[in-house]
Amino acid sequence: MTFGAIDFAQPWALLLLPLAALPLLRRRRDTLLFPTLDWLPRDRAGRIAGFAWRALAVLALAGIVLALAGPGTPESTVTRTGRGAEIMILMDRSRSMDARMKPSDWRTIDPHSLLYQVESRGEPKSAVARDLLSKFVEQRPDDRFALMFFSAGPMNVVPFTQHDAVVQAGIKAGGLGRGLSDTDVGRALTAAIDTFNARAYTGSRIILLVTDGGAHLDEPTRKRVREGLQANRIALHWLYLRTLNAPELDAEASAPPPQADGDDPAAIETRNAYYAQESIAEVSLHRFFQSLPVTYRLYQADSPEDLATAVAEVGRQQNFPLDFDERVPRQDHSRLLFSLAALCCALLLVYRSLLLRSWL
Repeated sequence: MTFGAIDFAQPWALLLLPLAALPLLRRRRDTLLFPTLDWLPRDRAGRIAGFAWRALAVLALAGIVLALAGPGTPESTVTRTGRGAEIMILMDRSRSMDARMKPSDWRTIDPHSLLYQVESRGEPKSAVARDLLSKFVEQRPDDRFALMFFSAGPMNVVPFTQHDAVVQAGIKAGGLGRGLSDTDVGRALTAAIDTFNARAYTGSRIILLVTDGGAHLDEPTRKRVREGLQANRIALHWLYLRTLNAPELDAEASAPPPQADGDDPAAIETRNAYYAQESIAEVSLHRFFQSLPVTYRLYQADSPEDLATAVAEVGRQQNFPLDFDERVPRQDHSRLLFSLAALCCALLLVYRSLLLRSWL
């Protein structure tokens, strides 16, 4: 039941509101037994005290009845403006993410013992990524985050929200159990893009892809990804957690494949080498991303320090004005009314004690 800007959870209690008028009724002891008191001086203090205790009694009863009715401000939506972005964190939860990253000093280690050093000293990629993403979310209170894991299929964990505690809980939950062996980046990307379809455009949008592998996307999937990113104006950032002996995508040029000039052996060899790299899933996915009509950035991370630098760079890149609607939950005002009633009752007790003391 709603009256203007106030609603009542238990409106039936309002039927008891007339009881608040009981202190205003005259009692038999208030009837004067004398024909006239005109010769007595006016007792202004007594009149004020009599009015005050009746007013306090009325307020106490009215406050209790209104509090029982459960008054409150209805749930509302408030448009706010901050600086940040709408960020969909799309995190790989496949079994390969449980492998270990290279230690910080991996470049100084003998290549023959590097594998042993990684297995003995490296940190799990998924754990490092979760820890850094948790700090990333904590440092950006104005952003709206969504979280989705994927392996063989996408798993929508947290819809877009500005409540960091929910996102932090979702990130932490990603450490439970072991990942699956299959990874389908195409299905995950299309599912992440679809989350923006029904949302009004209010500012910068990002899909933050966190994975250590690539994929060979078929043409229908490429078309859906390309058209979805462009239609929703979504930038794509890839945190590439490079596995030992995986290709270095930083060295990949964004230029089109070289053209063989006649029978020039060098040009033909270069072109063949270019297309030979297409068989590598990471290279194939990276080159597809480079061809997208939206902003694409690659952040390659070989060690935890590289990943921390990459996450910090993402934060610096995205700091634009952002309009968003925040749902404000219903505000209950029962406590305020109960407190008012309690105060009135306390004042009545003080008045009564003073009155009794004056009689003694």
